[in-house]
Parts: sequence; structure tokens; C-alpha cells
Amino acid sequence: MSWKTILPVAALLLLSTSGCSYLFYPHAKEFTEKAKGATGLETVINLTSMAEASANAAKGGKGVDQAFDDLHNQFHAINDSICCVEKSVRERPTYALAVTHNKELKAIFRRLWKFKDDQPQRDQHLELLVAELTELRQTLQTLR
Repeated sequence: MSWKTILPVAALLLLSTSGCSYLFYPHAKEFTEKAKGATGLETVINLTSMAEASANAAKGGKGVDQAFDDLHNQFHAINDSICCVEKSVRERPTYALAVTHNKELKAIFRRLWKFKDDQPQRDQHLELLVAELTELRQTLQTLR
């Protein structure tokens, strides 16, 4: 076998077995452990609260400061954990709304990343992110 064959297969295997975010953002796993609830749903709810606190702490900053780095890892932890809630929860119609909120978080975070060094855009996007995290948490709480 050539390197051209082995490398893509190895990369695919590595990414599929370890979770992409945990591979590239290992602190995301640490935040998931800190937020661990009795259920997968509770874990995601706890992560949204942690991310909201980090987003508020990141206001007024610039670049990848500690609060922004924590938020970045918490964002990846939410993204990885939302699909790990219990099957009975995932089958409920409201879960589809939670997935939509998560997709909106991704779009907002991409824009936030772009403006992480530029005030006031950074703070404006942090406000939008906080609002979306709140909506996600409220949706998740209805699934309890």
C-alpha cells in the first residue's frame, strides 16, 4: 500500500473514533466532564449555562483570551454532546428545534471568530451568541 492510500484511511479512522472536536479541541472534553449531568440532556443544558457565562466574561476582550478560549471549547463540547442525548429525547419533535438552535450557534460562532479582534463587532456577536444559547437551553429544558 502506498502513503496516498494509508494517510486518508488513517485520518478517517482517527477522526471517526475520537470525535473531531476532541481531537482538535481536547479541552472540550474537559468541559463536557465538568458539565456532566445525570443524563446527556442535563449535560448539554449545563454546557449551555457554562458557555453563556464564558460569553459574558469574554465581552470587552480581544483575540483569544482565556474567556474566549473557554467559550470556544464549550461551543465544541455542546456541538459534540447534543447528538449524545438519549434516544427517547432525540425522537421528540422539540429536539429538532434544539438541533436548529445548535446550527444557528455554529453560524454565529463562525462570525464571532471572524470578529474576535474587532470591537464592537465582537461584543455584538457575543450578545447574539448569548441570546441563542438562552434559546437553546430553554428548548432543551422543555425536553426534560
